[in-house]
Amino acid sequence: QVQLVESGGGLVQAGDSLRLSCAASGRTFSRYAMGWFRQASGKEREFVAALSWNSNNVIYADSVKGRFTISRDNAKMTVSLQMNNLKPEDTAVYFCAAGPFTDYQAAQYPYWGQGTQVTVSS
Repeated sequence: QVQLVESGGGLVQAGDSLRLSCAASGRTFSRYAMGWFRQASGKEREFVAALSWNSNNVIYADSVKGRFTISRDNAKMTVSLQMNNLKPEDTAVYFCAAGPFTDYQAAQYPYWGQGTQVTVSS
């Protein structure tokens, strides 16, 4: 089992950058694929990015490809999401998640953090 805590959210302007971090606890972090999802107010939770336990398999939503970069440090038990050229439509609560597979589907991730708010003003 793994516990997840996100940090790094905030209010930024369009075009700015922000780096989200997710700190994990639990001895099995390095066995899990890690993902980032987001949920805007009144909308469904949507996939953002994910990577495998060894970072060999990395996937992104089309809407963030080329702007966001997911990475992990298994020794520090952290996963990060570097977000560049932010747009107002990136405004959402961002969640990190852990699961057995690198997948686009939220249902494949049994472990979730509490989320961190990202607001991008125009």
